[in-house]
Amino acid sequence: MVVTNLDANGALHPHSPFWAQLQATLNVLPAHAFYALPNGALTFLNARLADYLGLPKDHPQRFGTDTGADWNSNLDFLHPDDHEETRRVRSECLSTGCAGQVSFRVRSAEGGYRWFVSCSEPVQAADGSLLYWIGVNLDIEELKQAEFYLAEGQRLAHTGSWVFTPDRFEYWSSELFQIHGLDPRVKAPTKEEYLALVHPEDREFVEQRIQEMLAAHRAFDFTKRIVRPDGQIRSVRCVGVPATQEETFRRFVGTGMDVTEQEQLTQELRRREAYLAEAQSLSQTGSFGWKPDTGEIVWSDETYRIFEYDRSVKPTIELATQRVYSEDRADFQKVIDGASRGATDFEHTYRLLLPNGEVKHVHAKAHALQDASGNREFVGAVTDITERVRAEAVIRKQEAELRDVVDTIPAIVWSALPDGSNSYVNSRWVEYSGMSPEHAAGSGWEVACHADDLQQHLAKWLASVATGNPHENEVRFRRSDGEYRWHLDRGVPLRDEDGNIVKWYGVTTDIEDRKRAEDKIREQETELRQTLDFAPQLVGVYGPNRERLHLNRIALDYLGLSLEEWRQTPERLAFVHPDDRARYWDYFDHALSGGSGYELEIRLRKGDGTYRWFLARSNPVRDDKGQIRRWYVTCTDIEDRKRAEEKLQQENIALREEIDRASMFEEIVGTSPALQTVLSRISKVAPTDSTVLITGETGTGKELVARAIHRRSKRASRAFISVNCAAIPRDLIASELFGHEKGAFTGAMQRRVGRFELAAGGTIFLDEVGELSPDTQVALLRVLQEREFERVGGGQSIRVDVRVIAATNRDLKAAVANGAFREDLYYRLNVFPVEMPPLRARRADIPLLVEYFIDRYARKAGKNIRRVDKKTLQFLQSYPWPGNIRELQNVIERSVIVCETEIFTIDESWLSQRSLDARSDSKPFLSEKVAATEREMIEEALRECKGRVYGPSGAAAKLGISRSTLESKIQSLKINKNRFKTPLGT
Repeated sequence: MVVTNLDANGALHPHSPFWAQLQATLNVLPAHAFYALPNGALTFLNARLADYLGLPKDHPQRFGTDTGADWNSNLDFLHPDDHEETRRVRSECLSTGCAGQVSFRVRSAEGGYRWFVSCSEPVQAADGSLLYWIGVNLDIEELKQAEFYLAEGQRLAHTGSWVFTPDRFEYWSSELFQIHGLDPRVKAPTKEEYLALVHPEDREFVEQRIQEMLAAHRAFDFTKRIVRPDGQIRSVRCVGVPATQEETFRRFVGTGMDVTEQEQLTQELRRREAYLAEAQSLSQTGSFGWKPDTGEIVWSDETYRIFEYDRSVKPTIELATQRVYSEDRADFQKVIDGASRGATDFEHTYRLLLPNGEVKHVHAKAHALQDASGNREFVGAVTDITERVRAEAVIRKQEAELRDVVDTIPAIVWSALPDGSNSYVNSRWVEYSGMSPEHAAGSGWEVACHADDLQQHLAKWLASVATGNPHENEVRFRRSDGEYRWHLDRGVPLRDEDGNIVKWYGVTTDIEDRKRAEDKIREQETELRQTLDFAPQLVGVYGPNRERLHLNRIALDYLGLSLEEWRQTPERLAFVHPDDRARYWDYFDHALSGGSGYELEIRLRKGDGTYRWFLARSNPVRDDKGQIRRWYVTCTDIEDRKRAEEKLQQENIALREEIDRASMFEEIVGTSPALQTVLSRISKVAPTDSTVLITGETGTGKELVARAIHRRSKRASRAFISVNCAAIPRDLIASELFGHEKGAFTGAMQRRVGRFELAAGGTIFLDEVGELSPDTQVALLRVLQEREFERVGGGQSIRVDVRVIAATNRDLKAAVANGAFREDLYYRLNVFPVEMPPLRARRADIPLLVEYFIDRYARKAGKNIRRVDKKTLQFLQSYPWPGNIRELQNVIERSVIVCETEIFTIDESWLSQRSLDARSDSKPFLSEKVAATEREMIEEALRECKGRVYGPSGAAAKLGISRSTLESKIQSLKINKNRFKTPLGT
């Protein structure tokens, strides 16, 4: 464009009539137009463009005012991904002074982007110098969308488009580049480059097709293989049609489709068809289809071979009937007629008479299928069973010969069908039972079986029939004179070459004399065991390799086990004290290797878990060949003697026992009135089976109380199972308490026995019972009411005899009031309440507790601490002990570790300084101080955790206490935890 309306300096004046006319013209254009300085800086945007960008009405660029901005200052309105290409094109225009075109996305005032193609034209003076740039942006958003949908459709269909001339490809779509593994930014390939991509084995074929289509100008469709640059081989289907202009051929246009997966599926289908044909040939089984309504029949190759018709013959019912043996045609026609009238299945066996006179046995089976229109078609198989029929005939002949042989055997010989029903008994059975073979057939023999043995014998026999395992069982059969005699019944299966059972054969042998001899031996063994039961020692009888055989009654009572439980105990030295096991093994190995007896002193565990000293003597019993047949072990109680010896060896034992008797109840230390009240209640409730609910603050020794109740109960010899309900995830607590079946949930690989089953006959202690979920509360209530439960994922009720002791530091009455705990469960648990006093309520026990813990940890650390510093003891008695005995125990253990003298002291900085206030004698003031301190610490933790109580980032974890303890303190201190939570949206 050349402009001649210039000022004296050769420039277009901004206020000249030409400028005003140009602005007016650009403003009425139905497009986005602009005007720029020679350096590319935009000075004027027409109204459409300015409004699109959302420029203010008084913006300088609406009036063509030069603001001195840089040429790329307006790039901020473009999509970030288009900046680089736009800079390149504009830079090229500015450097060459030539017109340019570029596509980019422009942001609207609303923040959305649309595609535009921008065309810039230089404005030159008459002398050819560059004055300004004029440009227009045309909206191509819909064009871009159409291009995107086309490209996406090609990508999803794995189909690309192309344009081909006799010289080269003019165009390849992006997806076609992707199919060939090429960079879509390069040009479409020449014919030679394209042929280089074709698989070497297909290259000549493709080149020939190209020559043919160029010569004939006809449409084409063929598939060839290509080799991608990465070496991957793909199958591509090419479809093309000629494109003409004014009836003159110009080029071919078409598509390239990646059909690799279709080709692979086709090849797989062909391979499977070949396998099916081979399998039918090997199994002599052909397939067929028959439409009764139209009479249309389809045969496989193997079916043609079975009927011996040529493959070119069209099969019909008449052709098939011609091959059927004359004596079988009537039955064959009945099957055909039934299928035609609406039968859904048919199966029958018949003979074929072939042209060469050979008779063939076949078995046909089919099932009717029906399409949406109601048309039926039978699909089935026909099998040549000639060899099988002949083999069965041979077997029947051999069986007849075998019957003649077995009838002479002086034992009962029988055979049965695969389903277990009797098919034959020899003459010995007839002589013994007086029952004919016809009466014994099927299940008729059962009437000769003793009524007490019949069900057990049938169960074993049918189990062998089901599994195919050999059968063996001892059973009584009635003789013809009415007497029952013991027999050993044995049976084994006969299998064909495919492993299928075709017959059972068995022999039943009279073992009456042997059974009487065994009964005599058992009587003698019973007498021996009774004799052993009268012995005052523990007596055990073992096999040659120390297999557990028998234990006398005194020994079983001592161990608290039944004979079967003792035999099934897996660990060999389960009842020997751990410190004595190594010494016992030495004696045991020496005795086994040398076959000699031994004598040693060992400690054996009693049923209640205690140990007593015994003198064990072991002696072998040999047979007439000198082989060891039994080991007899006698254990004489020497506990009193050992105690006397230990008493002489130990110093100060009497004093320690006196202290223990004065201050200990199990491991509960103290003599304060508050504690004595609790111990008195324990002594009263322990012998009963009543449910006990132990309450109290954390660290007061609730589990010790539970153990003390168990050890003084009638269940002391059985298990004590402890469960911390707060430590188990809520999703797993039901499985932990009641067990689960295999497959009950993800990860349940096998059946697991729950804690209630483990505690059967004993006691289960449910600590933190207030943390149970509502569903688990219902299940626990059922156990307490009905004494039964079901495993997770199971449907069978399991009865259990177990005593329940529960404990909590929560206020269950408050939990019942606010709906967090079931009221009926609370009353079931609260049969006999025991409240553990906090340590601050039993300060008189602190000296005894301090002495007890110092003695325990000093001995453990190998230190000699003779006394406690008086000031330290006063300090310990004045401290409120919010953590109760557990906190005291931890402080003592820590102090013993750091103590270097014989005088015990503690670091007072370990305990809260607020408790040392001079007014500590005033209990209300101390309680208020402790509560204020707790409130301040809890509120600070809630503030830092934004009101979250539990979890890794919760206040409970930060304070180092359990969730239930923190919830209890929040309720007791009336803290509103919700005010620390962060509001939504902040």
